[in-house]
Amino acid sequence: MTFRWLCGVLRVRGKTDLFLVFLFAAGFAALPVFALLPSLWGFAAASAVTYAVDEVLHTRAPAFVRRLAALQLTRTMRFAVRTVMLLALADRMDAPGAVLVAALAVFSAHFSLVILYTAVHHAIRRRRTLPVVVRNLDMSGAGIPQSPPALLYRRFLRKLLHLDLPAHAGLLAALAAGAWQPAGIGFALTAGLAAAAVAALLGQLRRARRMPPDDEVIAELNRQLAGYRPEVALYFSFAAVSRDFMYQVNMWIETLEQLDRRPLIILRERASFRYLGRTSIPVVCVPKADDVAQLELPELRVVLYPGNAGKNVHMLRVAEAKHVFIGHGDSDKLASSNRVSKVYDEIWVAGRAGRDRYQRVRHAISDSAIVEVGRPQLSSIRLHADHVPGPVPTVLYAPTWEGWSDDDCHTSLIPMGVPLVERLLAENVRVLYKPHPLTGKRSRVAAEADRAVRELLRADNERRDARESREAEAAIAAVRPRLAEIQARLGELSGRLTGDDAQQVRDARVPAGDGEAEWHELRAEWHRLFRESRGPLRHQVILKQLPTLYECFDQADMLISDVSSVVADFVASLKPYVLTNANDLPDEEFRAAYTTAGGAYLLDRDCTRLPEILRSVREPAHDPMAPERRVLKEYVLGPDRPTSMERFNTAVNALAEKAAAEQAERLGEGEGEEQRVVVGA
Repeated sequence: MTFRWLCGVLRVRGKTDLFLVFLFAAGFAALPVFALLPSLWGFAAASAVTYAVDEVLHTRAPAFVRRLAALQLTRTMRFAVRTVMLLALADRMDAPGAVLVAALAVFSAHFSLVILYTAVHHAIRRRRTLPVVVRNLDMSGAGIPQSPPALLYRRFLRKLLHLDLPAHAGLLAALAAGAWQPAGIGFALTAGLAAAAVAALLGQLRRARRMPPDDEVIAELNRQLAGYRPEVALYFSFAAVSRDFMYQVNMWIETLEQLDRRPLIILRERASFRYLGRTSIPVVCVPKADDVAQLELPELRVVLYPGNAGKNVHMLRVAEAKHVFIGHGDSDKLASSNRVSKVYDEIWVAGRAGRDRYQRVRHAISDSAIVEVGRPQLSSIRLHADHVPGPVPTVLYAPTWEGWSDDDCHTSLIPMGVPLVERLLAENVRVLYKPHPLTGKRSRVAAEADRAVRELLRADNERRDARESREAEAAIAAVRPRLAEIQARLGELSGRLTGDDAQQVRDARVPAGDGEAEWHELRAEWHRLFRESRGPLRHQVILKQLPTLYECFDQADMLISDVSSVVADFVASLKPYVLTNANDLPDEEFRAAYTTAGGAYLLDRDCTRLPEILRSVREPAHDPMAPERRVLKEYVLGPDRPTSMERFNTAVNALAEKAAAEQAERLGEGEGEEQRVVVGA
């Protein structure tokens, strides 16, 4: 418990990171001790440790580094502390006054040049900030200049601060040798390199002054949009965009790409681009509401909204288009039947269950505004009849997150997650643990339970036969280079560009159309290698984008989850699934409250039902909920024919035609009114 508490406080992930943090702290604590003793070699060793570990922690434990910055122990402050301690050491070792004055002058000049460089860098970045960011449209006509070289522009503070190394090394060498020439060489290198860097960046500032005005950039974007003529837009905004939220957009990309009508993706936060999945669809990020109003989209007929956000109003003002809430999953949570959805022209749900859910919100949503379109994303999920079980049952535990407040806390992690996993391990099953991406973001208790579950699975993997464990680790190590190679290539094929926003707009191009087949082949190979290297017995904690949630569905014999859209999606497989009943409500009351409970096994808080529930996997003939799941699948997700993609596409076409007809009618009325005015005159 103490170990987990320390990891939580320090924001680190394991023993190695914790060791590095203590080494880092010991190094900095030793600097004043060795400076005052004085001990030259002790100080040199401690200084080297602080340099090296500081760099490693930036890569391995960025959350810990951010925690330091919040405590005002920024990278710049840490460099300053190291410099002050070096000067104290030199003074204690009776260095000549001229050397001390020179050292103080050089280090002061170095920090002054760092400040100047930072100011110039910020000036360039402000000039290169555009009103829009674009992907998959040719913006070469905007005349955006090339960004400064990465050596000068990216991670500049890290590089510039490290220019103090020659001066540090030179002064330490001089103190060791008793000769001051090494110090002079080090001082000259530090001052000269820092001055040269500032001069080089000042040259880049002149180029940045040639950036086109904002109105010219938007005008060029509108010319490109006029050539593309988008008819359907997916519009997304979220206050705190990160990879954790962008799944709400990424889950719809493949569906948009299969529409009959030309799609466009409109984002509102710049960070969205970093986590946007691969797509050939034109994408426009417009952070400011005034700039959204300047977008010219005369043929736009349907706008799709995967989430309810305040900035949606900036798009809802477009009267020529029909506005549709499509959500980002179908669940029994309040968000899937929100009264706010009344602002949209239509609400598209997967099946009859979604319609009934909205109808329970009395006097809010008209039945005619609800359209059942299925879930096109689920077409690739393997059915229960096609699933081949492994040597031991595989259970996917996918709890939802704790919600925005304790009042809507639906996660089972807090009340029963740890004992549930302990019981699963005692039942000799293989566990795939995939928590919700937002788990632990708000609740410290949920974060602690999440870490405890991960530790249980790690420890159980280690408790296996030593030879088996060594072979598993060797298999994982063997495929790791190829997995990294595949992921690098997937990144290249994703369409994500490097550089700042202006550089991304400058390099944006109309997609050539190739690479899609390679993308799918590489993803399939990645999943195959990952699956084979882990074997059929090893527990897995799945936190990253790969393997995907639906790949986990295909590997699992059973799902254990909470009330969430994950359950509704898993219903498509017709495999057994379990809903956690952490409040131990009577079965009838629980099933009446939550639609997806209709085909579920219900698990009590103490997990006493777990052995009997697992019989449905170990003895497939003993699966009393199988008929209920077949009925529930059609109720929640709609019929298999026509397919979800066909129904979704039909709904888009029908609404687009309706919007076009209404627009034509308005124009006709406007022309008639104008003629009446002319005749009257």
